Amino acid sequence: MIKLEEVYKSFGDNHVLRGANLHVKRGESLVVIGGSGTGKSVILKHVIGLLSPDQGKVFIDGQELGSLKEKDLNQTRQKFGMLFQGAALFDSLSVWENVGFGLLEHTGLSKEEIREIAGKKLAMVGLHGIGDMNPADLSGGMKKRVGLARAIAMEPQIILYDEPTTGLDPIMSDVINDLILEMKHKLQITSLTITHDMKSAYKIADRIAMLYKGKIIEVGTPKEIQNSSNPIVQQFITGSAVGPITDGKENKE
Repeated sequence: MIKLEEVYKSFGDNHVLRGANLHVKRGESLVVIGGSGTGKSVILKHVIGLLSPDQGKVFIDGQELGSLKEKDLNQTRQKFGMLFQGAALFDSLSVWENVGFGLLEHTGLSKEEIREIAGKKLAMVGLHGIGDMNPADLSGGMKKRVGLARAIAMEPQIILYDEPTTGLDPIMSDVINDLILEMKHKLQITSLTITHDMKSAYKIADRIAMLYKGKIIEVGTPKEIQNSSNPIVQQFITGSAVGPITDGKENKE
């Protein structure tokens, strides 16, 4: 469903991706882990077509993004939903308008129809009846769930999760993890998640990929990653200060 082939990306002298290869199967939940500044978000931006590789290719559902015209690229983007790190809700819109924003922009549905769909998606994430509230009145966990409702509003084939549990307490983090699993099973969605949260990664992933020095250095099931003999992987997943990862600036060597 998602494929990166030998993707390179630099920003000035900062070589972020250095031949990254990644395959995400249809219906799979794949989690990318790695230190801050290693390029995890850059991978997401390539997958959704916001960035183009300096070298290499990105394929979505068999289509190479670099070969698509802008109109076709926009159509491909409609296969995606995205849950942003900070939820990224519009403060000037009500909750239901936030959830239905994509529908309002890309379909001919009436406001009444969109409001009904938004209400159903909010109910799916455990937020029945809050459509008329304002984002400013919501807790951090509620904002994340509204963001998830918006991500599924257009019934995407793929959801991208950008640090979905950042800023949440352990209980609410687990609520979000359970919702991610529920969306995968109920909606048969392919999901790609980037996270530092290993507890979350182990719970939601079918497979985990480790990004280091611009490359995917290991891919495996949660159990395989936990038992990895690679010292870089072991240092990261155990959070040890001692090991080959030193200052988190490995892309700037």
